[in-house]
Amino acid sequence: MTVLDTALDPRTPGYPEARNATLDRLDRLEAAIEEARAGGGERAVTRHHARGKLLPRERIEMLVDQDAPFLELSPVAGWGTEFPVGAGVVTGIGVVEAVECVIIATDPTVEGTAVNPYAVEKIRRAARIASTDRLPLVNLVESAAESPGAGTPPGGGIARDLSRLSTRRVPTISVVFGPTSGDTAYLPALSDYTIMVRGHAKMLTHPRPRPGTNGSDVRKTPTAPADQLAEDERDALRLARQCVRRLNWRKCGPAPRTSPPGEPKYDAEDLLALAGPSTLFDPREVLARLLDGSEFDEFKPAVGAAVLAGWGELHGYPIGVLATSDGPQTAVDTQKAVHFIQLANATDTSLLLFRRDDAGTLGSGAVDALAHSTVPLLSLNTGRTGDPRFAFSWPADGPAASDDDGVIDPRDTRTVLGLCLSAVHSAAVEGAGHVGAFRPGKVDQ
Repeated sequence: MTVLDTALDPRTPGYPEARNATLDRLDRLEAAIEEARAGGGERAVTRHHARGKLLPRERIEMLVDQDAPFLELSPVAGWGTEFPVGAGVVTGIGVVEAVECVIIATDPTVEGTAVNPYAVEKIRRAARIASTDRLPLVNLVESAAESPGAGTPPGGGIARDLSRLSTRRVPTISVVFGPTSGDTAYLPALSDYTIMVRGHAKMLTHPRPRPGTNGSDVRKTPTAPADQLAEDERDALRLARQCVRRLNWRKCGPAPRTSPPGEPKYDAEDLLALAGPSTLFDPREVLARLLDGSEFDEFKPAVGAAVLAGWGELHGYPIGVLATSDGPQTAVDTQKAVHFIQLANATDTSLLLFRRDDAGTLGSGAVDALAHSTVPLLSLNTGRTGDPRFAFSWPADGPAASDDDGVIDPRDTRTVLGLCLSAVHSAAVEGAGHVGAFRPGKVDQ
């Protein structure tokens, strides 16, 4: 392994300004996250607590293992739109009984979640992550007591995504804390295991229009029996943990190659400046603050200057890195990227794709190679290019991005990517070379 040597001097012109600009963006992001955590507002939260009920993040905290991390996805979805920040639903990945699970928790203090397109997309995205990465799905479900449009017939997308989980033998568990309606009613209806809180849980049917109601009334009729009845919310979460424990779940992907992993040799604080606006950085400077031991074996360093590729480890997991830097890309750059993607598939190695906001994008040949690639792909600042398992971005001016899984603090990048690598290894890590999608080796452009 080659150790990267990319020390940065905070006194370098532009460094303080870029760092401060990123901190300002993070302040705005934190304000939006606090707004999402507030749910339907102080009055709705107080009323909910007065009924002896827990908020979605409180339910998640009681569900996951003590001191285990919870990676929340798209926490500020809907920011800058007519819909509530966070979209009235919390999604993410948490560890339950030592098993990594996708968790969906609807917020009953937020009205209108059933007709909120951001809520529907968050739920569908979470279901797709569970399916692709072979992660058990745990739904913590309750709708607002009087949710506008709660009886609106669903589009069926959630039902299709949940059905795919069943065909791929990925277990689904639902805990119903109160009435459910709209698209969220599909979560318990299509789950393998359903736990309902006695006296509170109701799975509502979609309405038949009644005279004088304009079709807005909902018949409060349970649609399916519970597999288990809980006495209260805490008992329900205990039963959910017990259910996950009895899954006898095992990962199909390999464990980390190095344990414990070596820490990067450079401070993650520098990423605040590297993520700042108008900062011209070498991708190697970012990798030196992400990869284990700051070690990186560059691939074809003498050719294709607009594309950086190479191998390293992140939290002990082998990873191939493909980054675009400034400058126009040539056919040589594309050939280099395609060859590297092929080699990652031939060696069953996950890929990380990242770029700075104003850097060039991959050539069409490389994008096509990513489309045929089957090893896990993580992306940073690239949106959904290549259909990644997880996609994150650093804070930028304007509304939060809606084409990724969340805006993250640059200093948390290594931790977030490490959690994602662990999650994707719940499924088998197999390259396209195994199924004949393309053969490893050099290609002509």
